[in-house]
Amino acid sequence: MNLTMRTLVGGLIIAAATVGAWWAWLGWETGYTVDPETGATSGPYAPWQVAGCVLTLALIAAVGGWLLSPWVVAPVMTVAFTVAWAAHAASTDGTGLWAVGAALVLVGTAAGATVVSVGARLIRRRTGRSAG
Repeated sequence: MNLTMRTLVGGLIIAAATVGAWWAWLGWETGYTVDPETGATSGPYAPWQVAGCVLTLALIAAVGGWLLSPWVVAPVMTVAFTVAWAAHAASTDGTGLWAVGAALVLVGTAAGATVVSVGARLIRRRTGRSAG
């Protein structure tokens, strides 16, 4: 498989895995929790859901950075996760604050995917292993 085809297929797999991570950990959650004693509202995500999603995304970025260029991995993951998150948030938020959340998700996903995929690429180079 030539480099262009490998990059295209790899990018599509990274995008699908990223959207799959969003769906598996966060996409199904729509409710907020209200503490009956204090009246405090939390949610819609539990801390374990966010932690699981972040760890899954880190794994995707690491494998992607090992096999593909981080300059493919980071933008693909950023766009895929932000679009999935924002589409859901926009459909369930009547305040319009989803746009602020989407901006924060974009920045966080870009930073995390870049750091992890570049780190994986640097480790691969240091160990002298090829992507296959």
